[in-house]
Amino acid sequence: MKTTLPPTTDHHRPVLGERLAVHLRSLRKVHGKGAGAVTALQDVDHGFPAGTFTAVMGPSGSGKSTLMHCAAGLERPTAGSVELGGRDLSKLSDRQLTLLRRDHVGFVFQDFHLVPALNVTANMELPLRLAGRRPDAQWLGDLLTRVGLHDRRRHRPVELSGGQQQRLALARALITRPEVVFADEPTGALDRAAGREVLALLRGAVDDLGATVVMVTHDPQAAAWADEVLLLADGRLRERLAGPDTTADTIAARLAALGA
Repeated sequence: MKTTLPPTTDHHRPVLGERLAVHLRSLRKVHGKGAGAVTALQDVDHGFPAGTFTAVMGPSGSGKSTLMHCAAGLERPTAGSVELGGRDLSKLSDRQLTLLRRDHVGFVFQDFHLVPALNVTANMELPLRLAGRRPDAQWLGDLLTRVGLHDRRRHRPVELSGGQQQRLALARALITRPEVVFADEPTGALDRAAGREVLALLRGAVDDLGATVVMVTHDPQAAAWADEVLLLADGRLRERLAGPDTTADTIAARLAALGA
């Protein structure tokens, strides 16, 4: 499967007035209570414009995974608010949050979370089947072709390579045409070549399909595919890199300085 190099100067840039797919306002998250309480996020404000690719990075314990979990409605913040697709998540019940994630959010994890007993097509269709919706045959075929699995559609996950399994996980995340795709270390379990294929597909989902992607990663090479890179430390948003600053070398240098 061929991939292209990430663009370096012609990324789509968010501009004032663009619709925000996700909006974090004064986000704060504390784990535990009393003397053992740990502040994972503190006063984080950020808007993720629709149709953009954002990478979230930071040292271990910086709060990047907690940020993604709160933004996706997997965890409720201690204070502040999250709007996803214009909906204030704090005003939704647990059931409403579950339905919102099912219908409007796609997830890609380091571990593929595929169903071993189902073939490629059935794994892709699963979110729609669970929602009681019929898959669109044209869209299904387009996604299978996009991720290079049309000829493997009857294979089960055990018959696929790691890279193919992650591409299937991405297709499954896109099948509902979600407002946002959240990717947590999507290349962490892959070799460099397979990782580049997945990153090219994430980039293409933004550029070709108009998707919004928020990716947590520790890899500056992966982050260089994004339009914007957020650097977190100690639960705070410390720096935003965009445009010519989203090269792997620049990202690595800023990340090292942040850790120091």
